[in-house]
Amino acid sequence: MGEHTHDHGRDHPHDAPLTDIQLRVKALESLLTDKGLVDQATLDALIDTYETKVGPRNGAMVVARAWADSSFKRRLLENATEAIAEMGFIGRQGEDMVALENTAMVHNLVVCTLCSCYPWSVLGLPPVWFKSAPYRSRAVIDPRGVLREFGVELPDDVEVRVWDSTAELRYLVLPERPPGTEGLSLEELAALVTRNAMIGTAKVKAPGAKR
Repeated sequence: MGEHTHDHGRDHPHDAPLTDIQLRVKALESLLTDKGLVDQATLDALIDTYETKVGPRNGAMVVARAWADSSFKRRLLENATEAIAEMGFIGRQGEDMVALENTAMVHNLVVCTLCSCYPWSVLGLPPVWFKSAPYRSRAVIDPRGVLREFGVELPDDVEVRVWDSTAELRYLVLPERPPGTEGLSLEELAALVTRNAMIGTAKVKAPGAKR
């Protein structure tokens, strides 16, 4: 096998033991490349695209534009697939997108109860916890409890809606625009938007607020 250029454990010390998940990923990657089923360079390029080039930045720009452009926001809520495609972000698997607007009275939370279907084209790679069994089950059974664990306390009169992603349909939460952002540029607005806010496990903080 050629030189391995991508390290799935890039964020942990080189002298630290790999976690069970990291070991499994590396074992599967080695098996696929050894059998010639996956080209290592192609695999590295694909992972790099979603891990470092996409990340949540595409989704953050979608949210920022929706905050700043009421016409785009309307198109996003009516047909997210087409609106997101306007910005050049298209799912590789042909999945449709739905945008869910958080308001003062409704808070949306996204989960995938069967596996880990996730909008890669706008949010990059899914966080580890999104794929975990506790999140996948508790987000449905006790969404308010899950949100509290993420630091989101909602008044009793706010309705929590839980949405289950599938291979054909994936969701992007449009978080509430925080106060004090009226004069910010699209880039400055996008910088406020976190991945968790677009899943529904966080709210977007106002500029200067503690995260």
